Amino acid sequence: MHRHMYIDFNLHASAPSRNCLISTNMAIRGVDGWRDMKSLTVNVITGRWFVVFASFLIMAAAGATYMFGLYSSDIKTTLGYDQSTLNLLSFFKDLGSNVGILSGLINELTPPWVVLAIGAILNFFGYFMIWLSVTKKIAKPKVWQMCLYICIGANSQSFANTGSLVTCVKNFPESRGAVLGILKGYVGLSGAIITQLYHAIYYDDTRSLILLIGWLPAAISFAFLRTIRYMKPVRKPNELKVFYNFLYVSLGLAGFLMVMIIVQNKVDFTQSEFGVSAAIMLFLLFLPLTIVSVEEYKVWLSKRLALVDPSPVKIVTDQVMKPNEPTNNGNNSVSDDTKWWENVFSPPARGEDYTILQALFSVDMLILFMTCICGVGGTLTAIDNLGQIGTSLRYPKKTRSTFVSLVSIWNYLGRVFSGFVSEYFLQKYKFPRPLMLTLTLLLSCVGHLLIAFDVPNGLYVASVIIGFCFGAQWPLLFAIISELFGLKYYATLYNFGSAASPLGLYVLNVKMTGYLYDKEAKKQLAALGLKRIEGQELNCVGVHCFKLSFIIITAATFFGAIVSLILVARTRTFYKSDIYKRYRNAATESETEMAEKDSKHVVPAQK
Repeated sequence: MHRHMYIDFNLHASAPSRNCLISTNMAIRGVDGWRDMKSLTVNVITGRWFVVFASFLIMAAAGATYMFGLYSSDIKTTLGYDQSTLNLLSFFKDLGSNVGILSGLINELTPPWVVLAIGAILNFFGYFMIWLSVTKKIAKPKVWQMCLYICIGANSQSFANTGSLVTCVKNFPESRGAVLGILKGYVGLSGAIITQLYHAIYYDDTRSLILLIGWLPAAISFAFLRTIRYMKPVRKPNELKVFYNFLYVSLGLAGFLMVMIIVQNKVDFTQSEFGVSAAIMLFLLFLPLTIVSVEEYKVWLSKRLALVDPSPVKIVTDQVMKPNEPTNNGNNSVSDDTKWWENVFSPPARGEDYTILQALFSVDMLILFMTCICGVGGTLTAIDNLGQIGTSLRYPKKTRSTFVSLVSIWNYLGRVFSGFVSEYFLQKYKFPRPLMLTLTLLLSCVGHLLIAFDVPNGLYVASVIIGFCFGAQWPLLFAIISELFGLKYYATLYNFGSAASPLGLYVLNVKMTGYLYDKEAKKQLAALGLKRIEGQELNCVGVHCFKLSFIIITAATFFGAIVSLILVARTRTFYKSDIYKRYRNAATESETEMAEKDSKHVVPAQK
């Protein structure tokens, strides 16, 4: 078991101790020589905040599924698919990205690096096979093979989420809203980030984009395999402030990307100009490393001071947890001898640690499941069809790529907004997260209606609203699951929570939207006296291509909002209580216990 020390200074020490402290501070003015630089570097890369930074980079490359609208036309044209077949591919993409039950179960049994390694392999294999198919380097695959490839590639996203995001939530249980918001925010930005890199490397070759999203996320995951790990949470008074600093940097990154999207939509960039914008973006992407370095520098100085004058120092260690250690942060509501099949219909109180089956068969989870089917299923349908919607409503090609980037940026803003704002309102006003989820679903209905009735330039506004609402739903959903059912089996329950969206997507996108689109397209062909040739792409032009579909999606989303109000009523009393109290108590007990164990390492002060 590795241990990293955190030191709390007693500023009320005696006068001789204060004099010693002054001389000590003069003695350790900073980094002095190669030896100190090496020691500080090791402290940074093994610290708890570097785990968060590594998770930022993994998440920033883990949202390739949101870029389907950019390369879907290549698949449709090259392989001769109609809209129903393309939507079937889209369904398997979202099925793979959202059904992460396997990654959750693996994460319960193995350390996070195993989960990340499996995800990297799946990512490269799935997208590399799609790239080979689209570039015709292999024989034309059957539809079921393409569905399998894209499902495998997209499933890697659940492994990346489980390996890094769940680890950070368990490392910072009292700041879970902020953790989920900022990490999910980087996933939302990933579409715009990868787009900038793609233009800088491949310029306008959308087929090469498929190759990029195959090798880049895999490379980043492999680079940080040993960095992502569980660490026992230790209460830090400035913990939330550090996450706000991360937020400010990410807002700067999002703002820069937004400006570049607008400029690139108005001006034709050369590849070298795309390279400059990508370089600035990478600088902003790595800027959180300075915050990490500052925080770990403070810890490093504290260690050095403790070696010189340890009398006014209390040492608290931050232990790296072994995979087989309990990860419920001191919560013993589920007894260790309780079998997974026992007490399925007799769960503990809300907020305690449920078993997997207790959570799955609870009414609260069923309500969340239904809400996710209606809410996320509808917004995903809109996002996956943005390219086709833009085409049918006669928006130019360059503008259609703008829609994808707008969704990415506002997806990010929705995630960080719902994460940080819901955390603030919960702690200050006891505002329940389920009610914020209800409000998010109602707002998304506005975006769906803008598409349905083709308001002039309404697709720009719809992209912003739908991107924001889609992003906002995820941190809320995952935070609610962690608060209602505990953290002991969070890796698995987290993935069960997102498994509902593919079901909604299949009904709303494949069975309904794709069918109505093809029906309208065939009607337009018949009006021209033409008949579709098998293997030829099928296109529809006009407002009626998606009008009825999005009216139905609006109704389904509104139904999901009504269902979520039931959860608001059921959890009203729970959210009025201090839901994080037991985590604070557990962290305090852990600090006291570890301080006592390490007290023998403290040398008495010299008199």
